[in-house]
Amino acid sequence: MICGGSEPPIALMRDFWDETGGEIIHSYGSTEAMSNSTLNSFKPWLKKELPEEELWELKKKQGIIVSGLDVKVVDENGNELPHDGKSSGEVLFRGPWVTTNYYKAPHTMNCFTEDGYFRSGDAGCIDSEGYLKITDRIKDVIKSSGEWISSIDMENSLLNHPRILEAAVISIPHPKWDERPLALIGLREGFRSMKKEEIQGYLAKNFTKWQLPEEILFVDSIPRTSVGKLNKKVMRTEYQDFFTKS
Repeated sequence: MICGGSEPPIALMRDFWDETGGEIIHSYGSTEAMSNSTLNSFKPWLKKELPEEELWELKKKQGIIVSGLDVKVVDENGNELPHDGKSSGEVLFRGPWVTTNYYKAPHTMNCFTEDGYFRSGDAGCIDSEGYLKITDRIKDVIKSSGEWISSIDMENSLLNHPRILEAAVISIPHPKWDERPLALIGLREGFRSMKKEEIQGYLAKNFTKWQLPEEILFVDSIPRTSVGKLNKKVMRTEYQDFFTKS
């Protein structure tokens, strides 16, 4: 199955494979740059050389850029970032089928660069093998003391926990660090509570100490849009004073 949009949790991909033999292949795209701008297929030498666990980690990425597209990742000043799999910035697309403007919408010209790239609004990085990894939406990325924290990566890590049914990580203003992550968690039926320290310890396997959310809220439900996506706009509005209120 080809899956688009945000990456599926690795636990979902592995369970689907174990139970049905079906493979979830991640893809990525947009209306402006074609639905399949990337496809996550294993390069033959990687499939032979990498151990199983590393291949599963590779499946979390959006994949290899399709032929005919120019893709680059740039920082806030428009400088292109290296393909090291770590340097995260905004993902830009250019190609013969990529939109170059919106019809009769001059106020949207900042969505395009002078040299013809479409600004996707997504934050990501590209590794040395050319695999694109979307780390967040630019508007959702958490900028804590000048460093970026991926809400998507943290959410998917949380969803791998057997007691957690749903999770959202949002950026909240902070008086000292500019922004900090706040995690909202819904537990599976049969689990009434978990300790905050247990969640933080679980996340510490994949995140450094400064990235960990100081506060974790256990909720009955998490706001979603009409199509089932996390409604982070509503959550940010509801909790915007969480760290600043006296």
